[in-house]
Amino acid sequence: MNTPDTAQAPPARYWHTLGNGRIQCELCPRACRLRPGQRGYCFVRQHLDGQMALTTYGRSSGFCVDPIEKKPLYHLAPGAAVLSFGTAGCNLGCRFCQNWQISTAREMDTLSEAASPETIATAGRQLGCQGVAYTYNDPVIFTEYAVDVAEACHRQGLLNIAVTAGYICPEARADFFASMDAANVDLKSFRPDFYRRLTGGHLETVLDTLRYLVHDTDVWVEITTLIIPGLNDSEAELSDLSTWVATELGPDVPLHFTAFHPAARLTDRPPTAPATLRRARDLGLAAGLRYVYTGNVDDAAGSATICPNCGAVVISRRRLSLDQYHLTSEGRCPECDCAVAGRWQATPARPFRGRQPVKLG
Repeated sequence: MNTPDTAQAPPARYWHTLGNGRIQCELCPRACRLRPGQRGYCFVRQHLDGQMALTTYGRSSGFCVDPIEKKPLYHLAPGAAVLSFGTAGCNLGCRFCQNWQISTAREMDTLSEAASPETIATAGRQLGCQGVAYTYNDPVIFTEYAVDVAEACHRQGLLNIAVTAGYICPEARADFFASMDAANVDLKSFRPDFYRRLTGGHLETVLDTLRYLVHDTDVWVEITTLIIPGLNDSEAELSDLSTWVATELGPDVPLHFTAFHPAARLTDRPPTAPATLRRARDLGLAAGLRYVYTGNVDDAAGSATICPNCGAVVISRRRLSLDQYHLTSEGRCPECDCAVAGRWQATPARPFRGRQPVKLG
């Protein structure tokens, strides 16, 4: 397999020149200062020939067709198939990363597939997908590539979905999300100390991204919090997090509490108990949120969408796939005619089940 030639990597945006031959990245709050040839913390942005280069442009760690519910997105095009892809590297250092083999990759041969933006968009359409998901590693670190892919996908009539931790500076954030139709943002904790110790990042940056997305864009937003036993599972923290979402973002923003499984550098914690997830969901509902879900477990009640007015089950799901769909073509409850928040289609997609790795080209 041929590895990409980083000397030919296209120029990147979001940087400025410093003295002594260095440049400084402006993509995320890390603000990496790079000597010639040096890579940033994310590993994919590199100082080459006096400028910033995105060394992973046009390369992917793999492609897979997934149900949109796997992202997870429960209130956008239920049942749809999406073409998922990522590159390598990350700008956070989560000790518990569930995709650590990709996000912590430091070898360019992780990027096994070459794919232009047009190739990805055409493949998505030919595979019968309704959208493309930027996932596996955080897409903000390959913003320039993601934006080009998203523009090609929009020309093909496809949705663009970002699965991200939201750790990005305002200028790049505006450019990145202007091309996205939906985002699932990882809110990893509601404690600054957790972010500092376990991710190497800052909570307030993520909160700013969430405020921006909900109040200043048309992007459909859902939030995921991975619950780790003994680290972010206290009732006080879960209540604080849920209350912040309800009051700062609004009660219609879906919140997913998902189960942790030992991974990466955090293998001394047990998997999250289903009872913990159910308790978290109860706390979210008690805080005033209308749509709170459990994930990474088999929980029919915790994966169902409930009418906030009459309590009827309007969508049921089974193992991250659409099971039953009862919303009207206008996205309303058939029992009481209450509007259910989301981006619905007049006719739901034929449910896509399972996971299908694919090769492009």
